[in-house]
Amino acid sequence: MIITFVGHGSVCYGEDIFQKVIRAVKENVQPGERVSFYCGGYGNFDHLCARACRKIITEGIAGEVLLVTPYLNAVSEEYRLYDAVIYPPLEQVPPRYAISKRNQWMILNADLVIAYVSASVGGAYKTLSFARKKKKNVINLAE
Repeated sequence: MIITFVGHGSVCYGEDIFQKVIRAVKENVQPGERVSFYCGGYGNFDHLCARACRKIITEGIAGEVLLVTPYLNAVSEEYRLYDAVIYPPLEQVPPRYAISKRNQWMILNADLVIAYVSASVGGAYKTLSFARKKKKNVINLAE
């Protein structure tokens, strides 16, 4: 199973959202099922989700936390949260569109999308709308 996350980058998220992410994952993963968590690595929600996934794995769910990067040369100290880095086929995408195309790639490859989108503007909203248009299984924790 592949789970990906969508949320506003600049919103401050607290322990309550952290616990909601953990609960949403645990309620949707079957016993013994292996999970690949696709994380974007940008913004507060991405960071919260990567930490939540790391905690979920230490508590016994089999899986891996993967950073899906829109740029080949991106380097971050936050890589320690991830088991590996994936670069989707974006070589022909202009850099200014790389993040939105990466987000679409993550949605297309996901079995479940866990979101925290409370505003109807911005990149997170557009990505969530794309997921719904593609009829993906979506849980928006902000609703």
